[in-house]
Amino acid sequence: MFRGNLEDYLLMIPVLLISLTIHEYSHGYVAYRLGDPTAKNEGRLSLNPFRHLDPVGTIMMIIARIGWAKPVPINPSYFRDPKKGTILVSIGGPLSNLFMAFIGVILFEITYYVSYANIIAGDTFVIYFMNFLVLFFSVNINLAVFNLLPVPPLDGSKILSGILPTEAYFRYMQSERIIGIVFLIIVMVFPTVLSGVLSFLTRPIANSMIWFAERIVGIFL
Repeated sequence: MFRGNLEDYLLMIPVLLISLTIHEYSHGYVAYRLGDPTAKNEGRLSLNPFRHLDPVGTIMMIIARIGWAKPVPINPSYFRDPKKGTILVSIGGPLSNLFMAFIGVILFEITYYVSYANIIAGDTFVIYFMNFLVLFFSVNINLAVFNLLPVPPLDGSKILSGILPTEAYFRYMQSERIIGIVFLIIVMVFPTVLSGVLSFLTRPIANSMIWFAERIVGIFL
């Protein structure tokens, strides 16, 4: 659980660097595999976190555990099917976060089983590592769900571009700035509203991952 103390904020730094970097790299990698070299040409097909971090989005992640990185540039004209390609690229980031979350909970279960005696003894390193994994798990699930919201410039709005008819999506994007401002106001002024929505959406995903992780690790340990 994120308690908001200094230790958690320090743990949040590597969590964000890993989570946001792989999220954006995944967008660029999927685009590259589909034939679009734009991200690669602009240096965004990289695991260097400083090529992806957005100052405001990163601060929001530290404060509220919801945020964003700089969007990876893509050119749908390179895709054989622009709409399908845009959807696949947009889904790539959130899927990478779900994968990281699952890896995090698997490592947590393994550490718990293997180092239970150390935990009881108060081993500082093991306890910090487990706190890191809890935070890593939580942040990545929240990142995945948050980015799938249909709000510009989040991934969910780009997925809409591949689902909605062109005319309907064009009308939607005409209100992009207003939607974005209203959303930012909600995040800043009424954070409990968004956190409540995210909690409702993420809870079943988290519970399912924990259930599967416990059984997978239980088979081998």
